[in-house]
Amino acid sequence: MNFTGLVPSVFYKNLNDGIQLFVDCLEFTIVHKDLHPSQPYAVLRKGNLSIMVFQDEQLAMEHYPELRLVTNDIDEVYAKVSVSHPQWLHPNLKVVTKRPWGAKEFAIADGQVGIRFQQW
Repeated sequence: MNFTGLVPSVFYKNLNDGIQLFVDCLEFTIVHKDLHPSQPYAVLRKGNLSIMVFQDEQLAMEHYPELRLVTNDIDEVYAKVSVSHPQWLHPNLKVVTKRPWGAKEFAIADGQVGIRFQQW
């Protein structure tokens, strides 16, 4: 089997919250957005990464995903995110920290989704 990507689906009560996190904070690009179906959604992309964010209040209340984004320059990511959206820094991992398993990590959470940034 050969796969060329993995595209997670994340559910928000309000689609704009997901766009704020992934587009405004993490600099993804909206490649498609449909606000008219019963479940509005957007397809977001950054390099080889893609994610779909959906507006669905019921599913948003049932799912609280944690995603990991691996980077080669965690200090650059932290510098940008900690200045642009410091309110989202997770209180348990709000600075870049070398973890016992050897990775450097920090995390953010927007109340719906947690994202752990990791550099090996």
